[in-house]
Amino acid sequence: MTPETTQQDIDAAALAAFTAEHGADLPPIAIVIAAYNEEDGIGDVVKSLPSQIDGHDCATIVVVDGATDDTAAVARKAGAMVCDVPVNRGQGAALRLGYRIARAGGADYIVTTDADGQYDPADIPRVLAPVLRGEADFATGSRVLGRQETYDRVRRAGVHVFAFLISRLTGQSVTDTSFGLRAMRAQVTGAVELRQPQYQSSELLIGVIARGYRVAEVPATMRLRTAGSTKKGGNLVYGYRYSRVVLGTWWRERRRPAPLPEPVSERPFPAKTK
Repeated sequence: MTPETTQQDIDAAALAAFTAEHGADLPPIAIVIAAYNEEDGIGDVVKSLPSQIDGHDCATIVVVDGATDDTAAVARKAGAMVCDVPVNRGQGAALRLGYRIARAGGADYIVTTDADGQYDPADIPRVLAPVLRGEADFATGSRVLGRQETYDRVRRAGVHVFAFLISRLTGQSVTDTSFGLRAMRAQVTGAVELRQPQYQSSELLIGVIARGYRVAEVPATMRLRTAGSTKKGGNLVYGYRYSRVVLGTWWRERRRPAPLPEPVSERPFPAKTK
């Protein structure tokens, strides 16, 4: 089997197992979390997430990315719908699977947050609001417009550098390209080409901009990690790899011959009643 076929088989098997356990129908809003060895923090994160936003029911989907600890069991106990993948493939692959699960279940909107407790759950309704109102197709939190608690000066500087770079490359002004708390219409995740196993936030952002979707930024808070350790590597490694993803995605999208998708409705999709 080719690597591509293997990835497809893993996703198909995981989706089938998830559907068998949780059913085929999801509420209008799916909160998707990719988690790898986060047993110490994932329970508190799941418990802190809203069950309803602006009158729309929410489901929390945790895609466990080949964890070797009790992440899956802790997430289930906390109330999440868990997709337990036996192979560690990276955050990008886990989120793509989460997007697919959400779309297959009929969710209208997808919100992403991280498993490490760095994002304030109180920010979720504010980030989702422009999408629910039909003002944006994709919204992201911004620590630059909001607040960040990290004391790492290199990481702080990197946020500004990459924001400047992506703003220049795409022509869309952005202040924070790697914020993990995002909200979008579910259909957007199926239209944008996503390949990256890691450092996938910029790939999604650049793809969304390149395809003409409406983007909004919302002030939000970046907190210190509450448990576990980062999987992104040191500053130099992170900066190098993130740069490669930014430039590679921009070049790919710049050369993409496919036409833009159908025009986006100016009004939000009607939420399902459950």
